[in-house]
Amino acid sequence: MIEQLGEGFPVVCHHGSPSTARLYARWRTDGVRLIGFDRSGYRDAPRRRGRSVADVVDEVVAVVDSLGIERFATWGISGGGPHALACAALLPDRVVAAAAIGSPAPFDAEGLDWYAGFGAGNVIEFGAAERGEVAVRPMLEQEHAARAAGGVAALRDGLSTLLGGDDAEMLDGPFVEYLYELMTATDGVDGWVDDDLAFVRPWGFELGSIQVPVLIRHGEQDRFVPPAHARWLAEHTPGAEVEITAGDGHLTLYENGIAGVHSWMLRNVH
Repeated sequence: MIEQLGEGFPVVCHHGSPSTARLYARWRTDGVRLIGFDRSGYRDAPRRRGRSVADVVDEVVAVVDSLGIERFATWGISGGGPHALACAALLPDRVVAAAAIGSPAPFDAEGLDWYAGFGAGNVIEFGAAERGEVAVRPMLEQEHAARAAGGVAALRDGLSTLLGGDDAEMLDGPFVEYLYELMTATDGVDGWVDDDLAFVRPWGFELGSIQVPVLIRHGEQDRFVPPAHARWLAEHTPGAEVEITAGDGHLTLYENGIAGVHSWMLRNVH
């Protein structure tokens, strides 16, 4: 499924894990035509068992070609971050700028203690992903079912080990209804399973090959993905700019971070 918001230069966004293509109204920005799509395995997008992060490039090409778009910018938030970086690396003639927001670093990142700083829930989840689908699928199915049955309260409970400061406050406001819909409207867990498995395997591209402008955006209080991941990405992506804000966590960037990312992208459109 493809969703669009606003008019202007095309920007393809990659949703988190788990999530859908639904776009948040606050992301509307003058001069930006925002385009969201469901990665394989989410909603009616066919599953691609064993896919890598890099495999998303074919899906993005199909989306932009169907819309008659040649050149575009791209960003990804949370689990979408690696997928945006894949497009920057593998579509240098079409992607003009990319941003990774609250993104994890590669699982094999040299010199990075990958699990350090994660909330307990994500340590358990990715530890299961390391053991393969047979371990991670039952856990994600149980979590998905609990959220669907328990509503927003179950979502808060399921994310409790990942929430700190302002992120916790995000789940007491109107944003929580949007987040709940994103995380429960996925039509099962195939996409979530395949995202998790892809994150703990080689991504299928080299960050060092990226030649387009890249912004690494993160919150210092993030427990979903620790800020050390952003620093590692910035150090290993040629010419990358990095913005890590002291008052932000993970969810606050959904609410407050995208307008700045769009402004940065529009400055880098040539």
